[in-house]
Amino acid sequence: MKATEGFARHRRLRSSDSMRALVRETHLHTNDLIYPLFVIEGENIKNEVPSMPGVYQVSLDLLLGEVKEIDQLGIKALMLFGVPKDKDEQGTGAFTDQGIVQEATRLIKKALPSMLVLADTCLCEYTSHGHCGVIHNHDVDNDASLELLAKTAVSQAEAGADIIAPSNMMDGFVTVIRSALDEAGYKNIPIMSYAVKYSSAFYGPFRDAADSTPQFGDRKTYQMDPANRLEAMREAQSDVEEGADFLIVKPALSYLDIVRDVKNNFDVPVVAYNVSGEYSMVKAAAMNGWINEEELVMEKLLSMKRAGADLIITYFAKDVAKWLNK
Repeated sequence: MKATEGFARHRRLRSSDSMRALVRETHLHTNDLIYPLFVIEGENIKNEVPSMPGVYQVSLDLLLGEVKEIDQLGIKALMLFGVPKDKDEQGTGAFTDQGIVQEATRLIKKALPSMLVLADTCLCEYTSHGHCGVIHNHDVDNDASLELLAKTAVSQAEAGADIIAPSNMMDGFVTVIRSALDEAGYKNIPIMSYAVKYSSAFYGPFRDAADSTPQFGDRKTYQMDPANRLEAMREAQSDVEEGADFLIVKPALSYLDIVRDVKNNFDVPVVAYNVSGEYSMVKAAAMNGWINEEELVMEKLLSMKRAGADLIITYFAKDVAKWLNK
């Protein structure tokens, strides 16, 4: 068959590394990455999370070493999760001025002012029952929880957090937090809302890292049903109307259709959270020699960018930065 008989020569644009780079549509940069950090109370602690190889709980006295490494790799944003010694029914450690996230924030901002600190705003790591709000009648009381979440957000902003990232999935959490921040004088602190957060089996390893497994029941009454797509648009719409500056979709890999839907429907930055289970599966396969970890991770994160994510929260951030900088 002659070329003039009418078929396209698509391979012309795949003929070499240089040609493929020239026409590449989607790119991943270190500026796209947000690295999650687990800060634990105590001294001289660097505990590797058993289900997350390469991820650690780090105490305050060792924290700056970790943060400086992140900075040297070109990563400009990190998200803080706290692992307190003491927990109670109200999750008091989340909003006290001496809370572990507040202390870590002050330490980081003093040493590296240019590093963007995102504060995860939730109660689950701090409550004795492991749920994301106040418990009444064996269920999470939505409206009673909002007051404590607002106090948490303000205390994090007072400590120097650059972005407040509420992850609790209570109805109205963005509007209540926005109002509290504004009233406290933090009108310019943006909210990165966990707007679309599914009740997912992919969160298992995170609960080891953050010590936040619910002591009874589950989170299906406030996190979303994985079967639902239109509900995600309703959740995102509410958060945008209430003042969210970023929208997170969590998890990422099994929800790329939702990432694209959110990107197509809202004109704020979209953030994909490449969650712990997605990380641990890759690490386990790589440790067994079943996959090429670098190629698989880069392909996976590119798929999130291609789906519409502007930013990616990922435990692979340090690895990816090293690969990009080779």
